[in-house]
Amino acid sequence: MSSQNKKPNGCGCSSIPLSLILAILGGAYWWFSQKGNLDISHLLSKIQGITIPNVNQITGTFSSPTPSLSSKNNPTPSSQPASRKTITPKKKLLPPTPWEKKVIRGIYLSRYQVTNNADEQTIRARVRYYRSQGINTIIHGVWGNGCTMYKSDVMQQTLGYESCPNQFQERWLDWLIDEAHQQGMQVHAYFEKGIKIDKNSPIYDLAISQGWLVPGVDKTYVGIEQYVLDVEVPEVASFFKNILVEFVQKYPKIDAVQWDDYLGYYAELPGKVDRTAKLTSFVQPMIAAMKQANPKVSFDICHHNPYWAKRYFAADWQKWDVDRVFIQAYNEANFLPELSYAKNYAGIAITERQFHHLKELVDDSAIKSILVFPLSGKPEETASRLKSLIANNN
Repeated sequence: MSSQNKKPNGCGCSSIPLSLILAILGGAYWWFSQKGNLDISHLLSKIQGITIPNVNQITGTFSSPTPSLSSKNNPTPSSQPASRKTITPKKKLLPPTPWEKKVIRGIYLSRYQVTNNADEQTIRARVRYYRSQGINTIIHGVWGNGCTMYKSDVMQQTLGYESCPNQFQERWLDWLIDEAHQQGMQVHAYFEKGIKIDKNSPIYDLAISQGWLVPGVDKTYVGIEQYVLDVEVPEVASFFKNILVEFVQKYPKIDAVQWDDYLGYYAELPGKVDRTAKLTSFVQPMIAAMKQANPKVSFDICHHNPYWAKRYFAADWQKWDVDRVFIQAYNEANFLPELSYAKNYAGIAITERQFHHLKELVDDSAIKSILVFPLSGKPEETASRLKSLIANNN
């Protein structure tokens, strides 16, 4: 068969004119390009509905964020507004009241306040309570009736036992001092009853057998019988000096020690013996020894005015070289004379019986300190009443 009679192979594209192919391709390209333009235009119409502010048109209606620590390396452009800072107004400090101006606003606590094993929580809470009542100084008993309210090596060596028989926790005074200092308060160690004991003292029988007592009964206060340890006896004088030295070394952070009119001899003791010079000879070296052991501790007394102290108690304390004197004005009949002396010394000590004088004492700037002795035996109630009276007087 000749080639002319054969069926043609392939799609026959070779027979399509090139111009037609180019026309089809161009049309397809145009259609696709127009379809894409239509979709993009539809999308753009949505986007154009959203208002996008120009950075240069932003006004101060938006506060700039608080700069972080890294902003020091990337400072905010000066064209942006400064961040807003919250300013807390300072509280206006009120001037101190006449009561707050007193150097010492003290209250006496008997040594029995720590008996029955008062625990740390109780003691610390007690300190905070008195602070809340406006008290800034606690004058706490640490000695009384011939024995200490802490474990004492001096007592053990001298008397054969280490403390008073009362139950107390060994660290009670450490807790008291620590909490008081945290609260901005002071603690003064109160040597209750001084050189006097009664028949209930654990050293009474020993004192009788050793001849340590002055003959006779001290009846300074009605209904109370005391016996006076004779500081002219060398063993007695050494015992007291060693006790005081030991105390300020054992408790080096104590702010002061205080003795009262029980550091004295009752004028009506038998024999009418003038023991003034002997008492001075006892006190002076005792204070000197304490100062050598711990010079930071103040040695204070709360006694009667110098005339009465010397006349009725053989206590010529003006010669004792004490640090501070607080005039004791517990007797209402003698209040005004004692008050006149108190203005010349560190302050005055009163009981609840003198609370009707409180306003004049607080308002008198010459009275530099006020100490309160709770004669009722209820110091917390006394402190609360004291605070109320002062608030009502303001």
